[in-house]
Amino acid sequence: MGTMVMETNEHKAMRTKYKFLILILMTLFCSITSAQERFIRVSNGKFLRNGKPYYFVGTNFWYGAILGSEGRGGNRVRLCKELDAMKKYGIDNLRILVGSDGEEGVKTKVEPTLQCAPGVYNDTILAGLDFLMQELGKRKMTAVLYLNNSWEWSGGYGYYLEQAGAGKAPRPNEAGYPAYMNHVSQFSTNVKAQQLFYDYVRFIISRTNRFTGKKYVDDPAIMSWQIGNEPRAFSREAIPAFEKWLAESSALIRSLDKNHLISIGTEGAWGCEGDFEVFERISSDCNIDYMNVHLWPYNWGWAKQDSLVENLSRACQNSKDYIERSLAIAQRLQKPLVMEEFGYPRDNFLFTPGSPTQGRDGYYNFVFSLIVEHAKRGGNFAGCNFWAWGGLANPQHEQWQRGDDYTGDPAQEQQGLNSVFLTDHSTLKIIKKYSKILRKTH
Repeated sequence: MGTMVMETNEHKAMRTKYKFLILILMTLFCSITSAQERFIRVSNGKFLRNGKPYYFVGTNFWYGAILGSEGRGGNRVRLCKELDAMKKYGIDNLRILVGSDGEEGVKTKVEPTLQCAPGVYNDTILAGLDFLMQELGKRKMTAVLYLNNSWEWSGGYGYYLEQAGAGKAPRPNEAGYPAYMNHVSQFSTNVKAQQLFYDYVRFIISRTNRFTGKKYVDDPAIMSWQIGNEPRAFSREAIPAFEKWLAESSALIRSLDKNHLISIGTEGAWGCEGDFEVFERISSDCNIDYMNVHLWPYNWGWAKQDSLVENLSRACQNSKDYIERSLAIAQRLQKPLVMEEFGYPRDNFLFTPGSPTQGRDGYYNFVFSLIVEHAKRGGNFAGCNFWAWGGLANPQHEQWQRGDDYTGDPAQEQQGLNSVFLTDHSTLKIIKKYSKILRKTH
């Protein structure tokens, strides 16, 4: 016969105490896990959203913060309509410029500017960014927020160099792009210009949204902080310094924000002086969570102005080769790849809403189908952001002028060249079709 042991009151109290402690720990663990799942993550080379694989068709909406303001250029009614329209077509990932830099009244430059001078900010645009993030959160949409630009249309490299005492950058529309690129190649080695940029990064990432009360670092409506739009060394000699600057930038962002993904914003090898090894090195940085490529068949000479439809097959084949070489790197590094910029002009190089888009539709169909193929087999090609959303805009001039609607085309480009308007029914039909397919794979 076994020995019976009576449970004392002390044992009962201890058992109750342990149960209560376990319950607290489980609740805390679930709370932490739930909080983490609110943010888009990377695991085994794939994005996870709410714990499930995330593949997407997104767009570029660089002017979102300006549209969200109540000052010049702002139009919150239009902004909300645009977001609702994107959501309707399955677009929930938007790549957005935080703000432009420097003086206004410069032809081919985005305005109003956010950073008027080092440490001096236009609060109207900051309010616009806050409002935009609030509205994205309401619709369960996400943003990739880029902080710099190697090109002239929002200031960026040229602005920081000027503030650091390196002189004004030549305007490409006046002096040509070679002169501009030669000047801004100094950015990779100009420590003072970089420090001014780092000050800006600290200011933006450390902010609290005035409408939601959320710190930006705690906002799940942000998918990623991005170092810049198409950052380049602009010379082979500057590549080591360029790589060092990118590493410093990503480390700074990580020190400020542990919740969000970090990306570079590069075009891929095209933005690394054509060197896939450089592209692999900058993408392998431990603070870079996923890889980017951009693709511009017309700009890169794969399709001609007078034969955009006829050149479609070549544009698609060259794009496929570029994507596959980039994907090979992504697979080695076990990181997702996003084609976050690509465009194809309207047929016959027309700009007006409603003009034919047979070539563009064919190119979009090609890109989206590649992502669907990867989604179905759990591949690394995780998403895309077409350039760009024009929505309700009604362009008044071929070149943007103050008071005109913002389109997807920045001020240095013909208005309507690469924009997708709400009147582009065939293009929107393709976008909706593939967005729906990708949602079913989640």
